[in-house]
Amino acid sequence: MALNLSEQYSSEHSRFSGWKIRVALAALTVLAIIIIFMTNRLLTDRFTETTKNRAELRLALYSGNLLSELRRNAIVPQLLARDPSLIGALNSSDYQQSTQRLISFVEEIGAANLMLLDRDGRAVAATNRNVLGSTHRSEPYFINAIRAVGTLFTVAPRETNNVIFTYSRRVTAGAEVLGVVVVEVDLQKFERAWSGISAAVLVTDSASEIILTTEPRWRGLTEDDALARQTPQNAIARALRATTDWTAFPPDVYLQGEGVMRLEVRIPFRGWRITSFTTYTSVRERVNSVIALEIMAFAILLALTFYALNRRSALRVAFFARESAELRYLNTQLQREIAQRERVQEDLAVAEQTLKQSSKLAALGEMSAAVSHELNQPLAAMKTYLAGARVLLRRNRSEEAIISFKRIDDLIERMGAITRQLKSYARKGQNTFSNVNMGNAIASSLSMMEPQLRQRRVLINKTLPSDPVLVLGDRLRIEQVLVNLLRNAIDATKSVRKPQVDILLTVNDMVTVTVKDNGLGIVDLEELFEPFYTTKQLGDGVGLGLAISSGIVKDLGGRLTARNAKLGGAVFEMHLPKLSDDLKGISTLKAAE
Repeated sequence: MALNLSEQYSSEHSRFSGWKIRVALAALTVLAIIIIFMTNRLLTDRFTETTKNRAELRLALYSGNLLSELRRNAIVPQLLARDPSLIGALNSSDYQQSTQRLISFVEEIGAANLMLLDRDGRAVAATNRNVLGSTHRSEPYFINAIRAVGTLFTVAPRETNNVIFTYSRRVTAGAEVLGVVVVEVDLQKFERAWSGISAAVLVTDSASEIILTTEPRWRGLTEDDALARQTPQNAIARALRATTDWTAFPPDVYLQGEGVMRLEVRIPFRGWRITSFTTYTSVRERVNSVIALEIMAFAILLALTFYALNRRSALRVAFFARESAELRYLNTQLQREIAQRERVQEDLAVAEQTLKQSSKLAALGEMSAAVSHELNQPLAAMKTYLAGARVLLRRNRSEEAIISFKRIDDLIERMGAITRQLKSYARKGQNTFSNVNMGNAIASSLSMMEPQLRQRRVLINKTLPSDPVLVLGDRLRIEQVLVNLLRNAIDATKSVRKPQVDILLTVNDMVTVTVKDNGLGIVDLEELFEPFYTTKQLGDGVGLGLAISSGIVKDLGGRLTARNAKLGGAVFEMHLPKLSDDLKGISTLKAAE
């Protein structure tokens, strides 16, 4: 009787437990469905809005780049039409130097092509020598420019289904029309840049005709005609697309059967508009990946729950026995691993000590080489001034000798500042920045290099703005970079009969100092700024000048670049942030760590 009661109680308890398990599983399933549904709605709204914002930002950037390129080239025809050498060439029909003249302009302007046409429309000078002698008499940029007074912008199709964008202006001498200056604007480079993204981009003119596009077959059509050329979508494809469009908003249009987002921005230039078609693929992929992870997690949870419920009673004893055997085996394995790890740790400690010692020796060698490199230039200048002072004292010209000693004293102060800088490299963030006049810094650097410039008879061409150009930085470190660049330029012109160094200071978004020489150029641009890389003879340098200079410019928030000029020689450009108006009244500023 007692046994039956026990079995009855056990049966009722089992049924009660099974009912609770079924309720828990049903609740878990409902919870999973609700979470997946809410996740889909929230993430879809968020990712769709993010995709739209990124597309709008990208479209605004493209519009600004196009407008900047067009405005930058708009002023060029007016300047070239007033060039005396071009006017003289058209008057005398002597065009031997005209092409070279245009080539010298195109490097600074950045236009695709420059052409000089005579009054008959014949190309008498051009940066593209292949078009010399060609006739452009029937081209609209020639005909309209001859008739008009100002600069004209023309969009003309080419035979290769491309479009040529030109600015043109007639060249006159008094009331006589001598010819036409044509500046070709390279807008196809934006098409090549846009082709690297997943979105389709097109630019239409005031007549709604596509003039720039990432899809070449659209060029010359209207937007409606271009979209009508897409592959038609059948009913099955439309049904499948309707089930996979996880977007918060309905698609604007369909491209090749895929719903896309259409965004349009007006370009403030002759009624142009730029339009982009962005796919929702990224939204679907990101939402689906999160939902897939959630479904996988719930599936794993349910599977583990069923497994635990079904196997708990039958495998409990076997599990304990197997667990004990596994624990004994793992204990043995763990003891072996502990012994092996102890041996490895001992070997690692010895290796760390050796590595620390090697690192100290390497740092000491690098610091010694840096100090030697940075002090060589002031020491060479001091030697020159001492020799000059000795000669002046022998001639009883003591006042001039005192000036030389004063310069030596300044160089000693500079050497002390350089050593302090090298010692402070390991604790950046403790320097103070001040307003630096770049014109004065260039003059000071040239003064320091005066003995070498005089000895080598190097011609220095300086082009500086009339107004002071200020940056926020460390004048001594800026002069250190300038001296390194001037010294490299002097060394690069050793094999040149008439050495020349051009220094150009310009101000745009950044303050740029350009140092250009007429040497043999740079052989390996990729390793130029690596420490201890040098092309000089043994004893002339250790290859740290440009590496140190690049680090200094980066610390000041700028960058140091190098390239070879098209006509020969090397060009180094130091770009530094321009001093903002709200900081011009502040004399010093603590450097950010």
